[in-house]
Amino acid sequence: MKRTSISPEDLCGVFAVPPLARRDDSVRSLDFARNDLIVRHIAGGGITRLIYGGNAFIYHVTLAEYEELLPWLAGLDDELWVIPSVGPSYGRAIDQARLLAKFRFPAVMLLPSGDPRDAAGLERGYREISDAAETRLILYLKDEHNFGVDKASGLDAVARLVDDGVCAAIKYAVVRDDPTRDSYLEALLERVDRRFIISGIGERPAVVHLRDWNLPGFTTGSGCIAPRLSQEMFAACARADFVQAENLRSEFIALEDLRDAWGPARVLHAAVEKAGIAGTGRIPPFVSELSSHQVEELTPVAAKLRAANSSERDQVNALTA
Repeated sequence: MKRTSISPEDLCGVFAVPPLARRDDSVRSLDFARNDLIVRHIAGGGITRLIYGGNAFIYHVTLAEYEELLPWLAGLDDELWVIPSVGPSYGRAIDQARLLAKFRFPAVMLLPSGDPRDAAGLERGYREISDAAETRLILYLKDEHNFGVDKASGLDAVARLVDDGVCAAIKYAVVRDDPTRDSYLEALLERVDRRFIISGIGERPAVVHLRDWNLPGFTTGSGCIAPRLSQEMFAACARADFVQAENLRSEFIALEDLRDAWGPARVLHAAVEKAGIAGTGRIPPFVSELSSHQVEELTPVAAKLRAANSSERDQVNALTA
């Protein structure tokens, strides 16, 4: 993996957020051969930025599994940005951070905490976690109250972390019915340069976030199945061809609808397997497997998206003819 520190220029692109494959044994052990297949598929589609977070169920890994995971991540190809996550609790994050320090990761993402918290306490904890990990942080804003009930104080704390070089980037993932209207994002941009903020909710709002809010990049879960399409969608946005970007985005919506309906991570976990990319095995507690009916409905959707990815170049040529 790349070990150089992340700069704002490195945020201009697509960040894949893959599932973490496991074996079908009694302890659901991590399967790095299967995970290699997933990474190879993503990188083969042109995506070189990987974040292992919610879709990998890092919330629920044991510390022993985390110790297994880190050397595998650190040993991935030198052309890949590989960003693990820690948390969401302070105690778990600080223990993981001390393990991370051995590997010189370019950044680490903090999973958002739902436990008792406030802006000042989070800021203090985040600084300690960064120091322990010996790397900078990616902050994950998934809800307006992730940094405490006082939204203004929370955003002020986020801005200080960016200004002081503790935070390398912000993954902005607050869901809106209309992403063109977002007072919280507007308030964040009043405090933090947009070069540090990436769209963090997949393809559904990504075109709006790049076109209307001028964010530099976006994360993708469904792009783990169709990395070429996701990368081409980013390229279309970068050259301001938003008609093509919207056409490419439409390929993802059927899968995104199922992810929103049944749970983004558990659907992606199954979809990667049903698309024929790699077996992903059993999901760890506290999340349940899809039902057989759900898997039956998901399978053709995942297969269609992978097929669209395989014929992406022909589709792009047709769109630009």
